[in-house]
Amino acid sequence: MPRTPNPRSRPRRSGAGLVTAALAAAAVLATLPTGGPGAFALDAVESYGKAAPAPAPRVVTDTVVHPVRNGDSAEIGLSVATTGSVPTEEPVTVTYATRGGTAGAGEDYTPVTGSHTFPAGTASGTTHRVTVPTAEASKPAEAKTVLLEVTVAGAKAPPENPQVVIDAHGLPYQNPELPVRERVADLLGRMSPAEKAGQMTQAERGALRAPGDIAAYHLGSLLSGGGSAPTPNTAAAWARMTDAYQLRTRVTRFQIPLIYGVDAVHGHNNVVGATIMPHNIGIGAGRDPKSAERTGAITAKEVRATGVPWNFAPCVCVTRDERWGRSYEAFGEDPALVEAMQTVIQGMQGSPSGKDLHRNDKVLGSAKHFVGDGGTAYGSSTTGAYTVDQGVTEVTREELEAVHLSPFEESVKRGVGTVMPSYSSLDVLGDGRGPVKMHANAEMINGVLKDRMGFEGFVISDWQAIDQIPGDHASDVATSVNAGLDMIMVPTAYQDFTRTLREQVAAGRVPEARIDDAVARILTQKFRLGLFEKPYADTAHLEKVGSAEHRAVAREAAAKSQVLLKNEGAVLPIEPNQKVYVAGSNAHDIGSQAGGWTVSWQGSAGKTTTGTTILEGMRRAARTPGSVTFSQDASAVTDGHDVGVVVVGETPYAEGAGDVGNGHDLELTAADQAAVDTVCAAMKCAVLIVSGRPQLIGDRLGKIDALVASWLPGSEGDGVADVLYGRRAFTGQLPVTWPKTEAQLPVNVGDAAYDPQFPYGWGLTTLKEPPAGGEPALAVLAAAAHDAEEANLGKTPAGKAIVDRARLLVQRKIDGRFTQEVSKPFAEADHLLLTGDLTGAVDRLRTAYRAA
Repeated sequence: MPRTPNPRSRPRRSGAGLVTAALAAAAVLATLPTGGPGAFALDAVESYGKAAPAPAPRVVTDTVVHPVRNGDSAEIGLSVATTGSVPTEEPVTVTYATRGGTAGAGEDYTPVTGSHTFPAGTASGTTHRVTVPTAEASKPAEAKTVLLEVTVAGAKAPPENPQVVIDAHGLPYQNPELPVRERVADLLGRMSPAEKAGQMTQAERGALRAPGDIAAYHLGSLLSGGGSAPTPNTAAAWARMTDAYQLRTRVTRFQIPLIYGVDAVHGHNNVVGATIMPHNIGIGAGRDPKSAERTGAITAKEVRATGVPWNFAPCVCVTRDERWGRSYEAFGEDPALVEAMQTVIQGMQGSPSGKDLHRNDKVLGSAKHFVGDGGTAYGSSTTGAYTVDQGVTEVTREELEAVHLSPFEESVKRGVGTVMPSYSSLDVLGDGRGPVKMHANAEMINGVLKDRMGFEGFVISDWQAIDQIPGDHASDVATSVNAGLDMIMVPTAYQDFTRTLREQVAAGRVPEARIDDAVARILTQKFRLGLFEKPYADTAHLEKVGSAEHRAVAREAAAKSQVLLKNEGAVLPIEPNQKVYVAGSNAHDIGSQAGGWTVSWQGSAGKTTTGTTILEGMRRAARTPGSVTFSQDASAVTDGHDVGVVVVGETPYAEGAGDVGNGHDLELTAADQAAVDTVCAAMKCAVLIVSGRPQLIGDRLGKIDALVASWLPGSEGDGVADVLYGRRAFTGQLPVTWPKTEAQLPVNVGDAAYDPQFPYGWGLTTLKEPPAGGEPALAVLAAAAHDAEEANLGKTPAGKAIVDRARLLVQRKIDGRFTQEVSKPFAEADHLLLTGDLTGAVDRLRTAYRAA
């Protein structure tokens, strides 16, 4: 209690100067007499009411569901538990009897009845075990249940009665030696309409009204939306959580396992302590398909170790307007670049055939968002305050095919297991249909994706996306399923959805054949994942989550993602013995360098997870202890330093919440601008822009000696420090065009008018001296490119190396002097390289050289 009362919070009485304090938390009314100056003398205390009774002891079960093979016995533990683990004060009697369920008493199991008394003084946690013997079956059978009814005297009863489940056995779909197609056909032929509807339903874990609803509604899938995590948020807790949900499926007659899904879009980003990779925009900047594949493999290993076999990634959209809040989820603006980086699918899934999906280091992938979400026009969104996200993509048929559909065709070739449609609408010019919500677009989903491209996986809706289809809930269900959606991410109203879907089928508005096709596609992937044989988490790799081995892959990817845009006077790399002054909002902020979709949906600044900030990486890389000074706002004295590094950029956001015009812009904050101005006026300086999209820097470019597009490098700031200090070379290239002004947007490689700050594909290197020579050297490289193309080396590292030499030579000639005549052919050369046209790429570079 304070020595002096606060008159704002404690009412005073007149007269005797008494103060009455109502201590609500303790249910005490105290009258405090006046004491000496600055002190109270406590005299009398009156207490009203009575203390709350001590919490009653309770009886708990070791688990609610007890699966057992026929012929074996189930052991059910009934334990007494007390608050504070104190011994019981009174006796607790538990009476139990096998009663109810689908198993036959005396035929499938031996009935059990009895009681047990825990005497007063029993230690908390003491367990009594009840054995329920089952009979050995003579023929194949579906799973059967035995309910153990428990009543308790002297304590609280368990919230649910435990169940013994006699496992299904001997049925053809359970035989792993049979082809998957035969297993699917057998199981599908046994299922009821309710079971089929349940398989097509995905609910958010936090929306379950009761854990038993997993079995009651035959749910096919659960997900964790962004930020939906167990407590504590650790890899081990995730494994326990998914196992607990999976256990509930054992109660159903066919014991069809759940397929649990997460948005692990740059590592297992929902889990604190997991390895956080650069976002896709940085992977695209790295231009290294092998590195992309490794990041996918590490992500898959960490995700699968936590019992999650399905990842809603990768995003294979093509970002065409960086005002879009999901721009950083794309590999870039060029469909050829997006296709090249889809090696990440092999990292996640393994073989395109699906034969590796059962492994404990592989997960099912999801190509998203089909189709055109990267092309939505600014101002076309009608979702809340969004300006771009979930809007309308207006394209010609030719542009749709070349830009937006081609990456999905590549995904299908690579065997991606699922595809997620976009929230956005597609308006194909000239078809007379106007904008059509993608979740209702049967022409694209059934006609193009499934029929023309031959996609054999299943289509999963986005979060509550069918509700955006015009019409009521019943018509939304019918329209989306008929359009080709196989599983619906409800995510909260699973009861209404399953009932409505059955009603629509019964009324003939959704054909039964469409339902069977959807369920068959879902079951196929569950069989391929090996979930029927091993439904629970294989935790063999659990200790690898966030391991040094995994972080080394993320560190390499982060280093490759750094794009050196300017390096006047060879400020970079920094010498290890130089005194460095570091400033800026993103220098020492792991949350901001990881970006959105990190621990929570929108992400947040600050120390949100385990990793190394850019500042910490620089301090490790510096040869001399104490040679790195940090002052976020550049208020510390700048004298005595050799070089300044100002790390600025964006704070985290995700989806439409990050759209420009929705509380966001492409400008640096006033604080970051001031830090750049202060440091660059005092010394040679390098500015790193940590962001998910280009930031407008043109008015300060002349004051900056070196400029780096640092993108969102993830949890390993050491990777950024590696290139700053020359441990690795800068090799990254721009995955998107860097505009001079926001008014230029959208601006993309191939545009008729193209005059940006930095062109698509630009990226200086510190690997070695750029090749010398002029036109004669380019002529030699052109001949080499032709020969390589003739030898089918177009999309190989050897072919790329030839064009890269030409690019570096041309960049040296350009030396930062950009015009449309230079930038346009330069950017187009990079696109041609990615398509395998080596000759065309060198030819366009020669054009840029002549114009420089």
